[in-house]
Amino acid sequence: MTAARLLFALFLSVAAPLSLTSAHAAPTQGTDYSLINPPQAQTTTGKVEVIEFFSYGCPHCYHMSPLLAEWKKTQLPANAVLVKVPVSLGRREWGQLVRAYYTLEATGDLERLDAQLFDSIHAKQQPLFDVDALAAWAAQNGVDANKFRNLFNSAEITQKAMRAEQLSRDYKVNGIPTLTVAGKYRAMGKDFPDMLRITRELVDQAAK
Repeated sequence: MTAARLLFALFLSVAAPLSLTSAHAAPTQGTDYSLINPPQAQTTTGKVEVIEFFSYGCPHCYHMSPLLAEWKKTQLPANAVLVKVPVSLGRREWGQLVRAYYTLEATGDLERLDAQLFDSIHAKQQPLFDVDALAAWAAQNGVDANKFRNLFNSAEITQKAMRAEQLSRDYKVNGIPTLTVAGKYRAMGKDFPDMLRITRELVDQAAK
């Protein structure tokens, strides 16, 4: 073996363990996550709770949505749960979309129409920001318009929307999408895939 090959082999023998160690390194505060202060009580018991604060009106949330859906299927462990919390951040139009989320949840159509509502607003540029437009859109997608409208304006949906807004204030959410873990950690990252990678690491950390 030549001297050059010998040096290269020695480099690989050192670099490989280092790369494995860094791949499994614990997330770092200030770089990978920030602490939620004060920590918040989970709304879910028995599992590590991951919350996504989002809005259908947010273009960043639109781009995050399919990545998060795939992450939930392939990366979310059995000891964790994903809770989506729609928020308005003080915008009236987004407040209507908070109600739309919980209305579709109440009619049983949320899973079927979640991605479609995102697409209608961002890809098709439909102004779905009031009850009339949203009820008409729901009817076009197989939801009873009167049922949608009655639920949209109900005390049940009002209470859920108010709870979501309060939760965003408790967590001091000022930008979306935001991912939190166990009421303790706010995931950071250089892009959405990196944020999701860190979120999974934080789930593992919270479960210890």
